[in-house]
Amino acid sequence: MRKKLALVGVGGVVGTLLLASPAAAQDELSADVVQTALDNVWVLVAAVLVIFMQAGFALLEAGGTRAKNVGNIVMKNLMDFMVGVIAFFAVGFALAFGEGNDIIGWKGFFLEGGDFDFGTITLPTYFVFQVAFAATAATITSGAMAERTKFRSYLIYSAAITAFIYPVVVHWVWGGGWLSQRETPFVDFAGSTIVHGVGGWAALMGAFFLGPRLGKYGADGKARAILGHSTPFVVLGTLILLVGWYGFNPGSQLAADPVIGKIALTTTLAAAAGAVTSMILEWIKTGKPQVSMTCNGVIAGLVAITAGCAAVDAWAALLIGAVAGIVVVLSVSFFDKVKIDDPIAAISVHGVAGAWGTIAVGLVGAEALVGENYGLFLGGGADLLVTQIIGVVSVFVFVVVTAGALFAALKYTIGLRVSEEEEIMGLDAHEHGLTGYADFVLHEGQVGDEVAEPVLT
Repeated sequence: MRKKLALVGVGGVVGTLLLASPAAAQDELSADVVQTALDNVWVLVAAVLVIFMQAGFALLEAGGTRAKNVGNIVMKNLMDFMVGVIAFFAVGFALAFGEGNDIIGWKGFFLEGGDFDFGTITLPTYFVFQVAFAATAATITSGAMAERTKFRSYLIYSAAITAFIYPVVVHWVWGGGWLSQRETPFVDFAGSTIVHGVGGWAALMGAFFLGPRLGKYGADGKARAILGHSTPFVVLGTLILLVGWYGFNPGSQLAADPVIGKIALTTTLAAAAGAVTSMILEWIKTGKPQVSMTCNGVIAGLVAITAGCAAVDAWAALLIGAVAGIVVVLSVSFFDKVKIDDPIAAISVHGVAGAWGTIAVGLVGAEALVGENYGLFLGGGADLLVTQIIGVVSVFVFVVVTAGALFAALKYTIGLRVSEEEEIMGLDAHEHGLTGYADFVLHEGQVGDEVAEPVLT
């Protein structure tokens, strides 16, 4: 027998299996023990990929906004995760997964006394995976509120969404709540609505209560472009998000089994289709294949497929992604017209595309994957479609009411928006006492009538 390598914990199980003789491995390890080890390793790897998405969101938002706010942007994305971990550990996880009623859980605060059971996945592993999702929901809202939000108010919002707003929605589906108990259960495999819808609709309320950035709308009421300062950041952030999505979607299988390959396939196809259709539509509209809108299409495709990545066939994934790419272009134009200023299209990419992807499961969900309640277009009837619509609308109403109340309270108490002077000079200097780049200065050039623009010397 070959010499064994002494390792610790899960690594020891896998290392012993690989280095021991087949007979010894069979004697010492059962198939169940090995599968449990592999499941936990895979879910932890997936959690790391999802956590790394915070870097993608930070780069995307920073690149899509002005250099005078880049420090504020990355600070918000950093603290979304740090504050979110504590809030979700103390309160949110129990509300989401603890024993309770059909609406909310109420046992297991600080991960104690909750009698949790996640199959082969241990409680610590499951918490790390789920807190990554909670932080993602919070971070989505950051982009819509960029360049004009008080940092202290944003921290309060970030804690509130990870401690209460997001966990309640999670409980409705993944925690055994009312949407999962319908005769035809709601299908949202990895969170098109549960994660991205919550973040997107909270973004809508944040942008509404803040109002547009200075100079966004001219005297004629038409939207003006306020260009971001780094296209490479936008593209790099998008690619990091794409990589992170392979933890988001395949990781939600919560097991190291062959199904994760199929989920990765549908995820990839939808992203590609969203990129192509958004690029083409924007090309037709403006005469140019715009970089930022193409990136929006990639992410819209990913958001849309997240609900059905395990429940649709490959051709349907292409369809869902392609429609998402078109929807996001139209949605961005709509919100510009109604004067909801969303600097990085978070509402359209996450809220609107997430709603489309969730409803699409009721149209093209495959019988072999969803079961007897499959998609309307495949002959399964309208039961699943009705449930999907009920779920999307319910989450929209709940988030609009709760996030709206939160932002209204912040606006009329400690304040939600910085002063005009602070907005013109940049949030880096006034909120954090720094500049994002060493040689940063302001010049007299303007966007609109008031706003000085930054340059790098």
